[in-house]
Amino acid sequence: MSKRLVKKIHFGIYVFWVIFFFTLFYPVLWLAAKDPQKNFSLMARIRRGIAKLSTFCSGFYFSIKTPGSIDWSRPYIICANHTSILDISALAILCKQEIIFMGKIELLANPITRMFFKTIDIAVDRNSKISSYKAFKAAQQKLGEGRSIVIFPEGKIEDTFPPVLQAFKNGAFKLAIANQAPILPVVIHELWRLLWDGGMNGSQPGRCFIEVLEPIETRTLGLGEADLLRDHVRSLFDKHLNSDVGVTN
Repeated sequence: MSKRLVKKIHFGIYVFWVIFFFTLFYPVLWLAAKDPQKNFSLMARIRRGIAKLSTFCSGFYFSIKTPGSIDWSRPYIICANHTSILDISALAILCKQEIIFMGKIELLANPITRMFFKTIDIAVDRNSKISSYKAFKAAQQKLGEGRSIVIFPEGKIEDTFPPVLQAFKNGAFKLAIANQAPILPVVIHELWRLLWDGGMNGSQPGRCFIEVLEPIETRTLGLGEADLLRDHVRSLFDKHLNSDVGVTN
């Protein structure tokens, strides 16, 4: 049996477990979605449970390094690099708080991600200034409620393979400064080796290393310094992604 076929079979197994656990919890999610503001915590916990169960059953494991100085009771703008659909599961498992994802509007086309992006997450059409403005205001409201927002500052998964870190967009950093929210950088090492992008080439079981960096405060920054903050955070990603710590096996 070819390696490519084995990887295709493994990806099918992963998709099966995601659908299985989503279907298992769907009745509760359907009821909770009738009032997502009231049932936010329940829906976030279910998503985390689906992520944990489906990755575990598929042989995906995560080694997480977190600095002891993180106060998980604070709201953060969580910035992570993006190379795999597994990034969402990895972050849902990692974060010790209920988080909100800000993602592309295309996620509404997937019946599983649509359940969350129509209720507790924020979908944005980056080609629409109106949609971007509404997403920015929605994120501000959620930060005011004490919720953390997850943003992939690259904007999307690029077609380059093997993937390289793309230019960061400004949105996450303007949002952080405008709301005096700290940036929490999360470096996901080589998860693409297990499952790249949407799984067209299949997947394989293994372990991924996730590195949470020290929070970066923004209280003393003005909106005019968003570019500097963006470039500083990206330089941290470059440094840590080029280190030898991120090894999957």
